[in-house]
Amino acid sequence: MRRGFLYLVAIMDWASRKVLSWRLSNTLEADFCVAALREALQRFPKPLIFNTDQGSQFTSLDFTQVLKDADIRISMDGKGRWMDNVMIERLWRSLKYECVYLHAFESGSEARRGIGIWMDYYNQRRPHSSLDDRTPDEAYWGLPMAGLTEAAA
Repeated sequence: MRRGFLYLVAIMDWASRKVLSWRLSNTLEADFCVAALREALQRFPKPLIFNTDQGSQFTSLDFTQVLKDADIRISMDGKGRWMDNVMIERLWRSLKYECVYLHAFESGSEARRGIGIWMDYYNQRRPHSSLDDRTPDEAYWGLPMAGLTEAAA
């Protein structure tokens, strides 16, 4: 966007790379992250472990309480541990180069619509070499459900 910033959170299944839910916000408050987390937990089987970085949205009582209430173990990346976040960082890189940089969205609603189209493409039609050329949807529904889930903004 030419003016301002938007923040994106995604809840991703590590094993399949499937984006389970995502939200955009114009602030870094925890509420949009909590909403994405709740949606993922309502729509998909709960993971045994949930990994995040140490951003204030993810260490907030609102966010961590949702995980505790669901009896999900919380794992947080250590400082300088870029490898802990490699799956979600690959998602951000792909999204930027395949969608955001190409479209230069003018508004938040335009960005939400465009990113939504790309997320559907990513999950349903974009094969991944690390998944034996399956899409994240194909890999997710073909794997055991008790995997590790991650969020990052």
